[in-house]
Amino acid sequence: MRILFIADPLDEFKIYKDTTYAMMAEAARRGHQLFHCEPKHLAFEAGAVEAAVRGFEIVAGPDDDAPQWYRAELAAVEPLTGFDAVLMRKDPPFDLEYVTSTWLLEIAERAGAKVFNKPQSIRDHSEKLAIGEFPRFVAPTLVTRDPARLRAFHAAHHDVIFKPLDGMGGMGIFRIREDAVNLGAVIEQLGHNGARTIMAQRFIPEISAGDKRILLIDGQPVPYALARIPQGGEVRGNLAAGGLGRAQPLSDRDREIAEALGPTMKARGLLLVGLDVIGDWLTEVNVTSPTCFREIMTQTGFDVAAMFIDALEARAR
Repeated sequence: MRILFIADPLDEFKIYKDTTYAMMAEAARRGHQLFHCEPKHLAFEAGAVEAAVRGFEIVAGPDDDAPQWYRAELAAVEPLTGFDAVLMRKDPPFDLEYVTSTWLLEIAERAGAKVFNKPQSIRDHSEKLAIGEFPRFVAPTLVTRDPARLRAFHAAHHDVIFKPLDGMGGMGIFRIREDAVNLGAVIEQLGHNGARTIMAQRFIPEISAGDKRILLIDGQPVPYALARIPQGGEVRGNLAAGGLGRAQPLSDRDREIAEALGPTMKARGLLLVGLDVIGDWLTEVNVTSPTCFREIMTQTGFDVAAMFIDALEARAR
């Protein structure tokens, strides 16, 4: 197959931990041809979506002492319909340029391109608000821009996490305890004095055992989660915020959540989904660029990348 990865610049990859690299390496091992572009290289002209893409090959792995891990060809403009699969793997932020990319990919999809994850589903899916579709798995949560309601929620639950709806990697997350110190400042800062909607969730003490990332591949759960454990007094377990990643088998509750959401995610064309679960509670449903392949593969030996490429090959046929 000819596979196009729409992602951040290859030179910025940290291949020892990068999920997209793990996908690329497994695809290359199977003999598939690899191509890369960034969202800025997408264009629409004469009724078709095309991109300036570079074919490349992997020439070094994470354990090799090499100056560069890939060798790329010169860029050439190709229609997206010329690829067997197009993988949208651009990291957030989910801004207007990201949304524009999904519009372009949707036009390409209508012309016959096979795009994963499905552009409309990425665009329509709020990674934090998506939990509202599955209330039986969700701890007490409030989403509003009303400062009075946010204060009342804290008064009812005493220990509350506040976060923006467009954050990533643990950015902008605050914990306000029963003493309510800085409650007003946090609500003002995150909510831009009532102009911006934010999320409040009852604090889940089980965060001390980790914020678990559960991967769904074409609706099926990977049998291991990565528990991202806060370090040094942090409330955030995100790896980007310094959390320690520990792979562990899915619990019965983890599997219950994964199996409940899996069919819905698959039906929406979401080939890869990352569920975030703290204790017994679902906190986020990530679809833009889910990660944690490498950590699970390294610690357990389970080949997540092979499971993903199996699913991609089946979908692309």
